[in-house]
Amino acid sequence: MTSPIIHSPPPAILAPMDDHAQHWQACLQNNQKFVAQSKLLLISGRLTKVTGLVMEAVGLKMAVGSTCVIELPNNRIEAEVVGFSGEKLFLMPENDVHGLIPGARVVPLEPVSAPLLGGKQRTFRRRATDHTRHLPVGDKLLGRVLDGAGRPLDQLGPLVAVTTAPSQSRPINPLNRAPIEDVLDVGVRAINNLLTVGRGQRMGLFAGSGVGKSVLLGMMARYTSADVIVVGLIGERGREVKEFITNILGEEGMARSVVVAAPADTSPLMRLQGAAYATTIAEYFRDQGKHVLLIMDSLTRYAMAQREIALAIGEPPATKGYPPSVFAKLPQLVERAGNGTEGGGSITAFYTVLTEGDDQQDPIADSARAILDGHIVLSRRLAEQGHYPAIDIEASISRAMNSLVSEQHFTLVHRFKHVYAHYQRNHDLISVGAYVNGSDPLLDEGITLYPYMERFLKQGMFERESYASGITAFNHLFEDLH
Repeated sequence: MTSPIIHSPPPAILAPMDDHAQHWQACLQNNQKFVAQSKLLLISGRLTKVTGLVMEAVGLKMAVGSTCVIELPNNRIEAEVVGFSGEKLFLMPENDVHGLIPGARVVPLEPVSAPLLGGKQRTFRRRATDHTRHLPVGDKLLGRVLDGAGRPLDQLGPLVAVTTAPSQSRPINPLNRAPIEDVLDVGVRAINNLLTVGRGQRMGLFAGSGVGKSVLLGMMARYTSADVIVVGLIGERGREVKEFITNILGEEGMARSVVVAAPADTSPLMRLQGAAYATTIAEYFRDQGKHVLLIMDSLTRYAMAQREIALAIGEPPATKGYPPSVFAKLPQLVERAGNGTEGGGSITAFYTVLTEGDDQQDPIADSARAILDGHIVLSRRLAEQGHYPAIDIEASISRAMNSLVSEQHFTLVHRFKHVYAHYQRNHDLISVGAYVNGSDPLLDEGITLYPYMERFLKQGMFERESYASGITAFNHLFEDLH
């Protein structure tokens, strides 16, 4: 078999090829410089419909939770993708939609894949690599008041030397969380002794309007033994924001606090984002090994904001007008609080829940009671009697208390509640003089102890009672009378 003959090119042809290679290499370098200096391909869509709070856009494929900008001739409006149907995206604006026009350009701020020639895909990233908005966090936020988008509201200048973190994060693996073992001193005698709270516990503050809810929150913010305090004022009146900061929180509390305010006049999206942002700030400080007190006022307004969004995009109502997504959102927010890993920081959270007409069976109140680690109920009857803080001891409970206090103290608390509740049930009988002393030994004890119990439960808003001194006074309550 004859071997194939391989003809090599003559040497004279090789020399010109070297010149061509140098030429093409120079062209390639020039093209690389041109590509580096050129602008990236920008994918955009257009606005097709605006109905109430919801806008529809076409021409884009974006994930739920992504952020985009609607460009106008003299303005730009940021919006978030809250749903989709076929090729249509449902957008929710962060602020007023005044000035929107049909066909306005919609530009994504999140990763979007664009088709290139040949059917390949190329991704252009304009912000973070995930689909969650990143907002500022850090020690420089202490003493500042921010809105739900991380913009300062206190006119103290822009934020400097801060890092960013995603506003939505997944909760810690429950098996990796440290257990609730340490008592948190909140400075309120009734809570410290009868409803003992532990570091990393999540408590609900159930109250109607005008029963001293904000005052009690301010007392805990000023007197709680926490390293950092994060306050989320969600859906409240704008007037209350300044009053809470100036009159209730005060300079002492504000010095170690971060306040996130999303008042009632902001869009429902900003109210949702404000609650998530306050939790993100708390998570940052917890990850730094600090003990954080998170105060969220209120969880009900957060649920109402989600209801507005869900109903606007067509989700059917389920329980008393609340769509199912509302009850899915609540545990997602609450579960982000709590203890970190062993030896780390903690987030002790107090969420206020508004009870319509003081109805404790309101669907949001009922759902919150099921996912929280205890609840403190404020009574309108006590508030009308001038009893502050108006804590209804009979209806309140701390689910972690039995693992925080001694058996002796827990027995005394049970006795206190038993005597107090028995007296309250027979109060009308005693008031009209129909009760004969000696008929009921437990009620006789209640008649003797009630003035001292009532005095123990009352506390001025500028009066601080430490956990240790409260325990001593609580023990003497029974010892001195028997």
